[in-house]
Amino acid sequence: MKRQSIAEALRDGITEEMERDPKVFCMGEDIGVPGGFGGAFTVTLGLEQRFPDRILDTPISELGFFGAAVGAALMGMRPIADVQYSDFLFLAMDQIVNNAAKLRYMSGGTLSVPVVFRAPVGATGRGAQHAQNMERYFIGVPGLKVVAVSNAYDAKGILKAAVRDDDPVLMFEHKLLYGSKGARAESGTVDGSSDIPDEDYVVPLGTANVLRPGSHVTILAWLLMAHEALNAAQTLAQAGIEAEVIDVRSLAPIDWQTIGASIAKTGLAVIVEEGPKTGGVGAELAAGLMEHCGDSLAAPVARVASADVPVPFAPVLENAYRPDAARIVQAVRMLVG
Repeated sequence: MKRQSIAEALRDGITEEMERDPKVFCMGEDIGVPGGFGGAFTVTLGLEQRFPDRILDTPISELGFFGAAVGAALMGMRPIADVQYSDFLFLAMDQIVNNAAKLRYMSGGTLSVPVVFRAPVGATGRGAQHAQNMERYFIGVPGLKVVAVSNAYDAKGILKAAVRDDDPVLMFEHKLLYGSKGARAESGTVDGSSDIPDEDYVVPLGTANVLRPGSHVTILAWLLMAHEALNAAQTLAQAGIEAEVIDVRSLAPIDWQTIGASIAKTGLAVIVEEGPKTGGVGAELAAGLMEHCGDSLAAPVARVASADVPVPFAPVLENAYRPDAARIVQAVRMLVG
């Protein structure tokens, strides 16, 4: 057992999967520069020395190297494609949506595309084009699995499960949770570290995780907002309100069994999302709660989300844009009454 940051856990997960299966390789921007940062957030730091032929540095052409990753997967390889910022997924949308996600269906099941796309998200002082939470754009793409990790244990286990899966998986990671050190350290980081077992393990895709049990209200969150939800739950507990916090973590498919069991117990739901409220993951969760758990709900679902504006650059505006524990507490108090 060892304590690791998300960046360290991902690095070990990639290493173990590359050692386990020679078909696994990585490709992306600045991931294989000798003596470099190991990608934008140090995840592949040093791996170019250990696997010189399997850490492939690419041009700044997301459509191009995502297409190469899809082609490699079709030929039996298991690529992990690393984009510097999730905002750049727009440039690779055709390969992700029209090829990776659809080719199994279009081929009548004769083709598989076992590729993992990794993408950092979140507002971190970089402005509107390097700060979006992109989950909303992909959860409705048939054939694509979408996951979002909030801690190192899940990051490693979900990555390993995604690499071994025979379908494309899009994996979102928050910049403020990596725990990167040195030249790539982020200001305002939140501790996403975990105790990581020495033995091999996977976290099954399609599962949510109850981070904190409670009986009065269910808070659904993921990525950085899972940590804000836990902070809010601690504050609420001081007022006698016990919140159950669930890290949704699998955004497609959604684990309605775990979520439904919680709603059956609490009868109240608050959904917390970094990103605009309109058309977000929270909207899909709210609709699903009505469909799957409507008989158990004692009040309408509450949502806490960012404003419907591009991510601001000014720090004071960015902090106002992104939900925090105080806003979650306020939403719960209004719901509980």
